[in-house]
Amino acid sequence: MKRVDFESGTITQNILGTALPMLVAQILNLLYNIVDRIYIARIPQVGTAALGAVGLCFPLIVIITAFANLFGSGGAPLFSIYRGRKQTQEALSIMDTSFSMLCAGGAVLMVLGFAFARPLLVLFGASADAMRYALPYIRLYLIGTLPSMVAVGMNPFINAQGYSAIGMFSVTIGAVANLILDPLLIFALGFGVQGAAIATVLSQCLSAGFVLFFLMGKAELKVRLLHKDEIPRCVDHAKNIISLGTAGFIMQLTNSLVSICCNNVLSVTGGSIYISVMTIISSVRQLVETPIHALTEGSSPIISYNYGARRAAHVRKAGVVMSAMVFAYTAVMWSVIILFPGTLIGVFSSDAELIADCVPTLKLYFSAFIFMDLQYIGQAVFRSLNKQRQAIFFSLLRKVFIVVPLTYLLPFAFHMGTDGVFLAEPVSNVIGGSLCFIVMLCTVLPELKQVEAPASSGLV
Repeated sequence: MKRVDFESGTITQNILGTALPMLVAQILNLLYNIVDRIYIARIPQVGTAALGAVGLCFPLIVIITAFANLFGSGGAPLFSIYRGRKQTQEALSIMDTSFSMLCAGGAVLMVLGFAFARPLLVLFGASADAMRYALPYIRLYLIGTLPSMVAVGMNPFINAQGYSAIGMFSVTIGAVANLILDPLLIFALGFGVQGAAIATVLSQCLSAGFVLFFLMGKAELKVRLLHKDEIPRCVDHAKNIISLGTAGFIMQLTNSLVSICCNNVLSVTGGSIYISVMTIISSVRQLVETPIHALTEGSSPIISYNYGARRAAHVRKAGVVMSAMVFAYTAVMWSVIILFPGTLIGVFSSDAELIADCVPTLKLYFSAFIFMDLQYIGQAVFRSLNKQRQAIFFSLLRKVFIVVPLTYLLPFAFHMGTDGVFLAEPVSNVIGGSLCFIVMLCTVLPELKQVEAPASSGLV
């Protein structure tokens, strides 16, 4: 089975070798929720109301994904760094620790989710009418918490070993199953919104099963659960995994926080239809951001591996190639959003009133989206080089200290109504993204020069 060898090939070839299969995988993974929304919006008579209700479940779904990435994306860069240093046993310990934390975390989150599903949905802004659709959906979705976390959290370790095509295939299995099961369960069998949740859970189980089949039996470095006597020795690994994964965790968790705040303000300033508008905008954002995430995550193993091997020039080259790809893609997608907003919105709903309200808000929301690239690039470099403090700080800065206050100030203090909610995002992109990128350049480039100095003098 073919794998990408980080020791050979050009930086661009290695990035494309990992990023392109990851891109396909993440686009297919996005179908889990996107396809649900497309079908749910087309349920006769109740589609628009059901779409808004399921949108209220997104913060909880994002929280589950955030924990999966906390343990998975937190461990994978460390795994790559140790592989670059040729410390295979340490790399294995990190992978086993991440896997054990994912399994334990999935079980705990499922139990807590069942216990607090109703009060959480009320907190997220669910009315009594919305609760009819949201509560059954989220309860069924929670059954798949563990397989969902394993599928999402362990896939980075497949990619980190160079098996990017296998990582893509593991997601493809679930996505194709979801595409088949959704219309069958929602319409043919008449399960409605609950059918969408059942389809997602079954699909996640298939993906998780394949990931474990490969990592436990076929991969070069195989994963297993930690034995009881190994746990004390792996505590430091667990701390490092959580520390490095906290940045991405906070970024996703604050996305959930922003969704909650936006839904609460929109329910007051615009009514329930604007919660459906936000659901569609969030769906478009996921669609647009997925390739950016794939390009940065696909570059991360190469950056981490070469950083561990002390190849400063390769690290710089990987950062430049990653940035060029991200900016080129975003320029194309930003043009599509601004020029053809109705086409994108029409994918998710055929409701004329909903589309009319959504077009101007979509343009406003994405007006400065290209600045978000700066945040993605800066965060990817910080995580890849194990710079937890910077990654955590900039995750908090943009969402917690900029977006959340603006979500309340612009609509109420500045009397901008619903426009104020959607304007908070581009303002935060400009400020937070620019600061993150500038600090990354000012801290990382001098360090790479220091790494090069001993090598050029023949000391290493």
